[in-house]
Amino acid sequence: MKQILILSGKGGTGKTTVAASFIRLAKAKVFADCDVDAPNLHLLFPQKEEPQKNLFFGLPKAKIDTTLCTSCDLCRQHCRFSAISKDGNGYHVDPFACEGCAVCGALCPVGAVSFEEAPGGDLFLYCGEGVTFSTATLRMGSGASGKLVSEVKQQIKEASKKAALVIVDGSPGIGCPVIASLSGADLVLIVAEPSLSGISDMERIIKTAGIFGTKIAVCVNKYDTHMENTEHIKRLCEGLQIPFAGVIPYDPEVLRAVNEGRTIVEKDCPAGRAVLEIFEKTIPLVLGECVV
Repeated sequence: MKQILILSGKGGTGKTTVAASFIRLAKAKVFADCDVDAPNLHLLFPQKEEPQKNLFFGLPKAKIDTTLCTSCDLCRQHCRFSAISKDGNGYHVDPFACEGCAVCGALCPVGAVSFEEAPGGDLFLYCGEGVTFSTATLRMGSGASGKLVSEVKQQIKEASKKAALVIVDGSPGIGCPVIASLSGADLVLIVAEPSLSGISDMERIIKTAGIFGTKIAVCVNKYDTHMENTEHIKRLCEGLQIPFAGVIPYDPEVLRAVNEGRTIVEKDCPAGRAVLEIFEKTIPLVLGECVV
């Protein structure tokens, strides 16, 4: 199994648009959406079959037994998340603020604090019409999104062991969910934006992927909105000896394609043709044949 991971760092760079196009061009039968905070790949690839659903349990939440509590106030004073409050009925834990760090339980002298598993998200696995699609949704106020991303990828691994190619729409940002997305990837395609924040995030993802020893390629979306920054990205890639897969122009047809529920490679437009060229340069990199 070869796995292509699409990352971007900052949101809004066109990561999902490129990922969806790759899925369509590769005629991929196995793919995943690891943007568990706001998954949207299913909008372009709606599934007719009902998914297998599983609850995701993240970090446990604290609960205080008021019958045992002696009101020493140590738990409230040391909760760095301000999740514990006191009123006339005793101490209470706000489940949305509690991060399950267990400091309150360690400090309580009478053992009044216990921890309960709380659903933090919902996992979905679609296995119909020869397609395997894994995704998830993090519940409101829940953390541990990196752990949920790992579960999304584990579903793919278990459900499609004989798949030749897996395409993963990775998590946005540069933190824990991205690290979880990187696990098992054979190639990371970074969709960069020619802005200062886009370049900064690209550099941090390159460093993180380098720690994993993962192959990297870079493309620039909306490259013509800032030609100077686009050239800067090209020079950075050249200096780091990272394959530069190409550029995608700003194209109003992209928005029209998304509104129609289609990928941009299904339309005859400048952005669609550019993504096709990037795809043709990226696939050999996954196979170990660098032609860029």
